[in-house]
Amino acid sequence: MSDLSRTPRARQAGIRYVFPVLAGKLARFATRLRGGGSAFPGYLTNKLSPTLLPTLAGQFPRGVVFVLGSNGKTTTTHMVSEVLRAHGLTVFTNPTGANLPQGVTSALLADATITGRVRADVAVLEVDEGYAADLADLLSPSVILSLNVQVDQLYRFYETERVADMMLDASTRASEHVVINRDDPYLSKIDVSAMRGEVSFFGVGADIVAASAHGLANATDTRSGDAGAIAHAAFAEVTEVNGREITVDVAGTPVALTLPAKGLHYAADAAAALTVAARVMGADFDPQASARGFAQMAPAYGRGEVIPLRHDPAGEQVEFVMFKNAPSLQMNLDAQDAAPERLLMAIDEGTPDVSWLYDVDLDVLDHVDVVTGEKAYQLALRLEHAGVPIGLVEPDMEKAVAHMRSLPETRAGRQTWFVNYELMMIGRKILGHGDQEVARR
Repeated sequence: MSDLSRTPRARQAGIRYVFPVLAGKLARFATRLRGGGSAFPGYLTNKLSPTLLPTLAGQFPRGVVFVLGSNGKTTTTHMVSEVLRAHGLTVFTNPTGANLPQGVTSALLADATITGRVRADVAVLEVDEGYAADLADLLSPSVILSLNVQVDQLYRFYETERVADMMLDASTRASEHVVINRDDPYLSKIDVSAMRGEVSFFGVGADIVAASAHGLANATDTRSGDAGAIAHAAFAEVTEVNGREITVDVAGTPVALTLPAKGLHYAADAAAALTVAARVMGADFDPQASARGFAQMAPAYGRGEVIPLRHDPAGEQVEFVMFKNAPSLQMNLDAQDAAPERLLMAIDEGTPDVSWLYDVDLDVLDHVDVVTGEKAYQLALRLEHAGVPIGLVEPDMEKAVAHMRSLPETRAGRQTWFVNYELMMIGRKILGHGDQEVARR
């Protein structure tokens, strides 16, 4: 429906958003020119018009989906979006991981008309757990997915059980479906009777989890007296994993998928994405369309992207492996078949307390070529304690990248960079990739 064809009352309501939306779009254009972040335009627009964001709720015929979790939100949001696109839907999403209210509004500014309308069938939004309940009250999600509760941002949340409670509290707002990780010790204990929406579970086969060095790295339940998860039947369960090739049993139908990046955590995310897509599509869900969506899927922003190192698409490549806490770093290390041939590791002030580095098993590493970022020396100390040789400690990311470019080309033609979020963005920019440029394998 065009803005001109709407009722006079609707047009009048839309007109009041013209100035805030235009101001936000101009701010977005300016910040992108400067290479800045994606949150300020949304912050400005929300300040100018606090009622704009709630208007999203009724704009999507297939509803609004929230994706929550300590780790994997951006990747799973990307997976759900691409699977739904493979079903023929137009999807509105926040692809760069800007998951606070201002980030959601910034994503809206990219797609909205000047009256604040977004022409899409469904919204799939990554949402910060701390804001999930409040945003749910504004956006009335039809589906809420909770991926996992893992040790993350204790300086902010203090206890993992608080994060679980935030997710489960938000889930009571889902009008149609709640999707839960049955392998998570906290989330699997959901009170189904307290939910408005129907509860579905996803998971990974017990034998696959047992064969992984560190399992799925979910937090242990320390309050209920039952430390483990409850073995619910899963609507979608990962039954085979072979690198990026996996099989997921979806309601009794085996579906072969190719993941955008390698790792057991990505397999779990895929099972979650299929469950959500099935709930959104209902009787129109097609497992083969889902498989096609995965086959065409590029890695999510900064999560397994492969980018040329020296501006030559045919030359040496860099694979970005992003981490933000001990579980995400551990799962990505576990996904390595062997020690990376050429490795940069980067961590900065975006990680205030790096003591969790001492909980990570670094045995897969036989060396690190460069350690960089504002907290490079803290990371280097951890690597030294683990007996991992280091080539260079250089806190300045640009100098570190210059050093990586000066090294002889690898036999495999690929370097591996383990980076936290802020340095992932800086690294992509140094290599010539802007905020939304996503490289395909």
